[in-house]
Amino acid sequence: MVDHNEKILQELLKKPGNQVCADCGAEDPDWASYNLGIFICMRCASIHRGMGAHISKVKHLELDRWEDSQVHRMKEVGNVAARNKYEDRVPPCYRRPAKSDPQVLIEQWIRAKYEREEFCHPERQSYLSGSMEGFLMKRGKEDSRYQLRKFVLNENEDTLKYHVKENKEPKGILKLSELNVSFAPAKIGHMNSMQLTFMKEGSTRHIYVYHEDAEVINCWYTAIRCAKLHLLQVAFPSTPQSDLLQRLPKDFAREGWLWKTGPRASDVHRRRWFTLDNRKLMYHDEPLDAYPKGEIFIGHESTGYHIKVSNTGNGCKEARFPFYLVTPERTFCLAAATHEDRAGWLTVIQHTLKRPLTPQDSTIEATLVRKRTTSNSISIFSGR
Repeated sequence: MVDHNEKILQELLKKPGNQVCADCGAEDPDWASYNLGIFICMRCASIHRGMGAHISKVKHLELDRWEDSQVHRMKEVGNVAARNKYEDRVPPCYRRPAKSDPQVLIEQWIRAKYEREEFCHPERQSYLSGSMEGFLMKRGKEDSRYQLRKFVLNENEDTLKYHVKENKEPKGILKLSELNVSFAPAKIGHMNSMQLTFMKEGSTRHIYVYHEDAEVINCWYTAIRCAKLHLLQVAFPSTPQSDLLQRLPKDFAREGWLWKTGPRASDVHRRRWFTLDNRKLMYHDEPLDAYPKGEIFIGHESTGYHIKVSNTGNGCKEARFPFYLVTPERTFCLAAATHEDRAGWLTVIQHTLKRPLTPQDSTIEATLVRKRTTSNSISIFSGR
């Protein structure tokens, strides 16, 4: 039998804002922080519990016994009022997490709100300054070892530099305005890890880093986003901020193993790790390669780019679900191991084909086409 307080909690869940988790937006929250007065999901409840009872006191809405005073607190606050308080000064460049986002992003969002109260006290937002220095563990380009490297972010110079030795010249200089950054815990194998992707001499380069402290890695991630937004605001002063926010770093649309053949009918299928980064479909020998083996630009469907699906098989035992990516220069024969995996790739590629091109997209297309033309010329000349 449902007791009086449980009935009140169920009614409170129906109020605007309470139907979803106060922190990640997951539907139908069944937990609550009764001292903060918010309804949250199970995943976020575990993070709240990890902060300690001096920050957040967590209970299940049905399985735990509720005191009248605790229910009164839930009535008094609720998700909307709490959001107005704890998210009052969230910077536009700060990434608000969704329910499917990496654990480090959700955890640091929650700790920033309630433990550090960064969005009530803007002076605590160190990632807004446009500069940052610190040490991260970086994966070697030629081997799999991670070494401590000093990184220096400088918005005024439009650079992110890293040093092998602290007082020496930088080993690498990354252009901030051309840099993408994403969390990569599953691929790198560390919860607090990031992948930096940028152009180097006409080719895409990947750098993999991590830090033992989740707050530190999240601070680097946010500092890069904020610096990029400031650079965009200077470059495009009349563009609405909402449009500029769409140009900030994004997670890869999809990654995973596919089988690929060469342009000749006699070419064998080879297993490659594919990554779709905006309009670049890159393929690698291994997920943590420093450089892709090849890059395919996916343009707009009105200019000859499209996908075709075949259900007749392709002779590859490991991947029986083929599809074809057609570009003006070449048709790429790809195959997935399962019907579900192929459907996932078709969805994200089709979405990319329909999305209008930006001026930045056109620049990337010209670079990749020029690179591919040069590569093909070298192959013909050398007889390969």
